[in-house]
Amino acid sequence: MNRNPKSIKLGERIIYPDSRPYIIAEIGVNHEGSMDKAKKLVDLAKEGGADAAKFQSYKADTLASQKSPAYWDINKEPTLSQHELFKKYDQFEPEDYVVLAEYCKTNEINFLSTPFDDQAIEFLDPLVPFFKIASADITNIPFLHKIANKEKPVVLSTGASTLGEINLALDVLEKSGSPDIALLHCILNYPTPFEQAHLRMIKGLIQNYPERIIGYSDHTLPNDTMTSLITAHLLGAVIIEKHFTSNKTSLGNDHYHAMDVKDLKRFVELIEKIHVSLGPHSQKKPIATEEISRLNARRSIVIKRDIPKGHELTEADLTYKRPGTGISPLNWNEVIGKKAIKNLKEDDALQWDCLE
Repeated sequence: MNRNPKSIKLGERIIYPDSRPYIIAEIGVNHEGSMDKAKKLVDLAKEGGADAAKFQSYKADTLASQKSPAYWDINKEPTLSQHELFKKYDQFEPEDYVVLAEYCKTNEINFLSTPFDDQAIEFLDPLVPFFKIASADITNIPFLHKIANKEKPVVLSTGASTLGEINLALDVLEKSGSPDIALLHCILNYPTPFEQAHLRMIKGLIQNYPERIIGYSDHTLPNDTMTSLITAHLLGAVIIEKHFTSNKTSLGNDHYHAMDVKDLKRFVELIEKIHVSLGPHSQKKPIATEEISRLNARRSIVIKRDIPKGHELTEADLTYKRPGTGISPLNWNEVIGKKAIKNLKEDDALQWDCLE
């Protein structure tokens, strides 16, 4: 079980706390049952720079009862029954996911799909490099157990959960065989207003689970600066999941809070700049390119007026100026009272070999 060092293998990448984020474009069922549209969304996810294209594998009859009520914004998605909504988009069969997995492989992007029933766990197992578990299944103990039995890394969303529920899920997954588990902060509102994103909870997850890789699954509306995603990364999220569509104006389901390829490209461009600017080290120290600045921008003790040989130095004889090629002002008190062993000229940087 990989608990030290802190990392998780997602596809071909090993993700550390200071990694460039692993980006999951969650297509979900925004393909609306069309294989052509699903493939086009994979193409766009790859074009935008995502690491993975993720789908959702479910059947309405195994996911929700006939009377399951809506929990999303019905102004955006007017369907009042979960079963009715899910029934609209559950046409794909196991063989369709095989086709999509092969298509992703050909396009050099990781294929993922969140399972929502036992059958999906089984047919997805040979197709996915790791399992993504939705927030709503964090308390589904038998389901967690079956996923963990596949002994693959797990990325677990934690929307609407307590620390106690997260701890229980981790315990079940670990004891049942999951080798590595990452946690994603998530707010289970569709969409999530910015004031409800509570991104500081990412820091809380890092503090409560210091041995885990932490990420963020986002349901806010994308904006020009991709504010939620950028902020999440700066707070420590190194797995970023965001719903993905080819057309944000499409009606229903998850289109209305998804990013499109332009958003994804913009986010990837911003995150590359930010990741480079963050640098590889957290411990404060000079970097190589600062050495000339340390030398030339720092001060030396400098002779303030001509000093004859044998004179005992006082503060009135000295000042401090750039560059730092002489005795550092760090040694100011040590220099006071020492005798000059030769004549010293005004504005010369003081050197140790000039003193007794």
